[in-house]
Amino acid sequence: QVQLVESGGGLVQTGGSLRLSCAASGRTFSSYPMGWFRQAPGKEREFIARISSSGVITYYKDSLKGRFTISRDNVKNTVYLQMNSLKPEDTAVYYCAASLKSWSSTGSSTYDYTYWGQGTQVTVSS
Repeated sequence: QVQLVESGGGLVQTGGSLRLSCAASGRTFSSYPMGWFRQAPGKEREFIARISSSGVITYYKDSLKGRFTISRDNVKNTVYLQMNSLKPEDTAVYYCAASLKSWSSTGSSTYDYTYWGQGTQVTVSS
């Protein structure tokens, strides 16, 4: 089992920044590719970014590349999502997720991830 707890969400003005954290406990965190997703009201859960178990390889949704950065600290068992130049359309609940698959088999689908956090709300005001 892996337990994931997100934090760092909140209310921010357009153009502001937030850094989300996802603390993991349970099985060996450093073995898993990790991902970040978000879900706005009335919409499907959307892929943001994923990172390999070592943290060396990252992959982003094209439209978010350049504003969002995923990273991880395997000593602290934590994955991060740095979000800059935030826009009202970034308002959503943000989730981290852990995949039990290899990096090459882990994609951008929610079905690729086994463990999920409870989510943290991010609200960007205009």
